[in-house]
Amino acid sequence: MNTKLYLEACENARTLAYEAEAYIWKHPETGYREWNTEAYLAERFEKLGYTLTKAGDIPGFYTDIDTGKPGPKILIFGELDSLICFDHPDAASGTGAVHACGHHCQAAVLLGLAAALKEPGVLEGLSGSVRLCAVPAEELIETGWRETLREKGTIKYYGGKVEFLYRGYLDGCDICYMVHTSGGDKRFVGVSDGGNGCVVKNTVFKGKASHAGGSPENGINALYAANVAFTAANALRETFWDDKHIRFHPIVTKGGEAVNAIPSEVVTESYVRGSDIESISEVNKKINRAFAGAALAMGGNVRLMDRVGYFPLNNSKPLSKLGMEALSEFMEEGQYAMTGGWDTGCTDMGDITAVMPAVHFYCAGAAGIGHGNNYHIENREWALMDSMRFQLILLAKLLENDAEKAKEVMETTELRYKSKEEYFAAVDANVCDLDAVEYAEDGIKIHLN
Repeated sequence: MNTKLYLEACENARTLAYEAEAYIWKHPETGYREWNTEAYLAERFEKLGYTLTKAGDIPGFYTDIDTGKPGPKILIFGELDSLICFDHPDAASGTGAVHACGHHCQAAVLLGLAAALKEPGVLEGLSGSVRLCAVPAEELIETGWRETLREKGTIKYYGGKVEFLYRGYLDGCDICYMVHTSGGDKRFVGVSDGGNGCVVKNTVFKGKASHAGGSPENGINALYAANVAFTAANALRETFWDDKHIRFHPIVTKGGEAVNAIPSEVVTESYVRGSDIESISEVNKKINRAFAGAALAMGGNVRLMDRVGYFPLNNSKPLSKLGMEALSEFMEEGQYAMTGGWDTGCTDMGDITAVMPAVHFYCAGAAGIGHGNNYHIENREWALMDSMRFQLILLAKLLENDAEKAKEVMETTELRYKSKEEYFAAVDANVCDLDAVEYAEDGIKIHLN
């Protein structure tokens, strides 16, 4: 392997990547709103000579690079979206948007890779092709707003990678990887065994308004129904499997209109997280049963709106191993680590691992608390250049020698689903949108899905 060639190609892209990181940090946008970020990147990709396929009605694009020899297609992601953290010193005025998770580095590195792949000699000796994809909406936030996009038909899924997969933008891709910015005292912190998936729950408890002081007996308190629901859900926690990493963490986003009025509508939001789709589905049914029972106990109702969240992340072990070999090409032993263990957070990269060999790697360079008000990039050399070097060298390892390693990864990675159609059938089974309690002349009926 001509490691020197790849390192020099990355070095030549340093200024472009650094400028992009600084610009995107100062112009954060949340999921499905990343129009300025898309425009910035698209202009520079096109200046490099790339033809882009844009999503159009949502932000994001991809471009293909052909080596000229047949072989697998390697998909590389760069995420576009920010978080919301109003008390971060660099949060955007009005929106609170800030890149408190490092996605701006991913986008900058994707641009750097695009430039590096244009350097003379970089594609020589490689077989197959590469798809560079700038993807929106990884952070699973503002789900109420995303539901309005879904209702309008703009999107079908809340997560950007899931939506891109559904639209066919990832068709023909055989292997995928991306590198997420993280912290730590090592230059590269490797990869976990996997991570949780989730179902997104938006619920509306329905009661009857009345004067809280003068005639509370005429009302049905939706807030009390929500309180009873949370108590019932908490009583179920001992039935959650410890080894399935179950998480349920609701918040109230609307608790009433006025203190002197019995609340007639209360809105809550949560995820049900777990390490496999079966346990997520089972616990979600228990939560729905608790919520329906609470609404019935108060004489009210509850609208259950469950949506596809993210599939559990199952990193390809063969690809993870090859990634560690790629790091050894330009880092000394002890400067990087294979972290292992299970991540109880969620990412839509999990959905990609369900249908193709894929890995969600982590590089260092950030400081502060992820998603917190002190998050920042402390070491741009690690967060940008090490990530770019790693991704280019891993790409070369996959596609050199007639793509021998890529084919091996494809043959030895165990996938959950054989096709995206099979995958979507499984995740869509968790979708519901219904009133749980039916009051009829012949009795009361409970509907859960």
